[in-house]
Amino acid sequence: MIVPMWLIAMTLVGWLAPMSQAPADFSGRWKAEPPPPAAPTAQPSGPARGDMGSGWGPTIAITQDANQLVVESILYSNYDLQRQPRFVYALDGSETRNTVMMGRGLQVQSSRAVWEGSTLRITTVHTLADPESGKPLTMDVTQKLSLTSPTSLLVEATRSGVLGGKPSTTQTAYTKN
Repeated sequence: MIVPMWLIAMTLVGWLAPMSQAPADFSGRWKAEPPPPAAPTAQPSGPARGDMGSGWGPTIAITQDANQLVVESILYSNYDLQRQPRFVYALDGSETRNTVMMGRGLQVQSSRAVWEGSTLRITTVHTLADPESGKPLTMDVTQKLSLTSPTSLLVEATRSGVLGGKPSTTQTAYTKN
């Protein structure tokens, strides 16, 4: 018996459809879980170093639709004159630009967001000035967002090394409020 090609194609489509994962929905207000305490050391290990975490802060609000993801860092009170930092990312892989107040002025960041199954990978290029020469240099930050449960968000942030520094990776676990 000869099986028509259209029947084989329809069977394959029906078989593969349940295997594809829909993109995750990260919408909600999220609060970072405190990191586990560091193991005590017998000797001081030099100056304390901060954990840059997710890059967005301890409390974030995320809105998402089919076209974009918006992350708002909740850093200031309603009485502050400063706007909350807000980052918009296109979900189709196209470039988006966000302007952020950093130190003495505005910094433009260029980002691309790409789905990897149900994980969203956002790669952002930061342009900086070399403190010695003043020449521009770049630093990449890649943030991978994934839901470990409907109320748990994990953000893994990898920062490229700059000025001879080593790359670093941090993980921040958020709980939905």
